[in-house]
Amino acid sequence: MNKITNIFKILVGVVGAILFLRVFYTGDDVIEADASLQDSVLAPLMYVSYIILALGVVFTLLFSIKSLFTGNVVKTLISLGVFVVVLIISYAMANGVETPMRDGEILSESGSRWVGTGLNAFYILAVLAVGAMLVSSVKKLITR
Repeated sequence: MNKITNIFKILVGVVGAILFLRVFYTGDDVIEADASLQDSVLAPLMYVSYIILALGVVFTLLFSIKSLFTGNVVKTLISLGVFVVVLIISYAMANGVETPMRDGEILSESGSRWVGTGLNAFYILAVLAVGAMLVSSVKKLITR
């Protein structure tokens, strides 16, 4: 299985390199000027990218679900619960205000609140990650 995976990775890398060089040698000015050239030069590179992204998402989900059921389920549920609590706290801290955007549309109050929730969750999780690294480092220093 590992040999097949390595052959696939090499094949995708070579195809991606060939498509990239094709775009590179065509030139961005020429590609911008001709719509049919955009389809023939950029579309294959984009399709390869979409396929790689889809495979990455599928394999990530499969292996995550597999490890979820084969690992310690209690620790996984506790971690998931902590994450949900962080999201709830982040949502409670966020405020939503209708915001005009650059393209003339208006970001709704709900959309603005969810953006704030995402930012707050990121900040909280970043502080928790740095704190965990510091605690781990201090524990290693003390036990030496």
